[in-house]
Amino acid sequence: MIPESDAIYQIYLRNFTGEGTFRAAIPHLARVAEMGFDWVYLTPIHPVGRAARKGTLGSPYAIYDYRAVDPELGSEEDFAAFVGAAHAQRLKVMIDVVYNHTSPDSVLAGEHPDWFLQGPDGRPGRKCEDWSDVVDFDYQASPHLWVELIDTLSMWRDRGVDGFRCDVASLVPADFWKQARMRVNQYDPGARKERAPLVWLAESVHPAFLRRMRLDGHGAWSEPELHAAAFDLSYDYDGWERLEKIWAHELPIERYLEYLYVQETLYPAGAKKLRYLENHDQERAAHRLARGAGLRAWTALCQFLPGVAMTYMGQEWALDHRPDLFGRDPIQPERGDQEFERYFRESMGAAKEAKRRAPFFSWSVGKDRTVYCLRSTVAASLSSPIDRALLKEGNYLLVARPEVGPAQETTAPSAASAALFGFEGTDLLSGEKLHVSEGDRLPDRPAMLIRLGN
Repeated sequence: MIPESDAIYQIYLRNFTGEGTFRAAIPHLARVAEMGFDWVYLTPIHPVGRAARKGTLGSPYAIYDYRAVDPELGSEEDFAAFVGAAHAQRLKVMIDVVYNHTSPDSVLAGEHPDWFLQGPDGRPGRKCEDWSDVVDFDYQASPHLWVELIDTLSMWRDRGVDGFRCDVASLVPADFWKQARMRVNQYDPGARKERAPLVWLAESVHPAFLRRMRLDGHGAWSEPELHAAAFDLSYDYDGWERLEKIWAHELPIERYLEYLYVQETLYPAGAKKLRYLENHDQERAAHRLARGAGLRAWTALCQFLPGVAMTYMGQEWALDHRPDLFGRDPIQPERGDQEFERYFRESMGAAKEAKRRAPFFSWSVGKDRTVYCLRSTVAASLSSPIDRALLKEGNYLLVARPEVGPAQETTAPSAASAALFGFEGTDLLSGEKLHVSEGDRLPDRPAMLIRLGN
């Protein structure tokens, strides 16, 4: 299991530094740890196939050989050095597992073409035609496929990996993931525990895509099914169908906050969601929201929500250019917002403290669209307004205005925002002591994260 207070930093090595290598990334690990992250997650580190490549260098998700390291990133010794350096900084390492497909010219496609879906021409094919640079496994083809893939995961475990992020996990049978976790984590049925408790993160998919796959006759597994089988964490793409409409000002934020109750009650006990504003597949948050009040409010809210927060490299500087997935396009920190980085660090540190000390979450939204989220030390109803009796010392209150409109994106929220209820405490984002009565005008800030009490 992974603590809710953990935070994950995603690195796309090809574009993380000017050199794009393991060795070049190592000096940056100290900064990642100092910011407060607990994990580094690496997009695929394996050689990229040459057949049907997209772009100049190809997608890292079109893998040629699962058992090798991409020589463009460095050697196996360089990978070992990266893992060792991360562990020295008390960072755990998660790698990408791409088990829905390989490149058309992959080692396994060459040696075992019968392990793949067959296209109309009798050659390996795929479920999604626009994924033209890959071919998909057929998990019904042979038990030897399962053995090979699970053995490969065990090999990376033995090389020091602490967890797996499983690409489009929804398109791989839940029974495979269950067997994989039991073997790789070395489940001991007598002791009823895992001897090698690696963490498993499922990249689940948008519900609309899941439905499309099922209607096309393909196996597709929902988040509750994946969690029941193997996974500690899953992506929040079921929530994103609401978030994207909220960001487009088509839905109120309540539609997303209400859905947190569905996630909590529909999923198995202990299941956690990954909360993020961006990743390598999505637009930069600073591009979507613009650098300003909206970005700051959403950053604080995302870090405070139930679940584990993930940050994509460069997000901490409010970079608005998303690196090219198919070529060299290094991030440019010098174009970032250094003041936003300070805010980002303060917000993440405060949210991690709140999650460690106050695990229960509830929320309210005022008539002026101010959002109040409370973390408390005793249970509260996630689906109803905040219990005012819980506004006491030891709990944490986030006050934010994430629903700013386009004309307000580069300014702070209106100072006319009135407090929904009274509270006192210290704003961990500014250090200011606050004594607010119900109806008082709130300070002119995008977000406040208040440790309640004198």
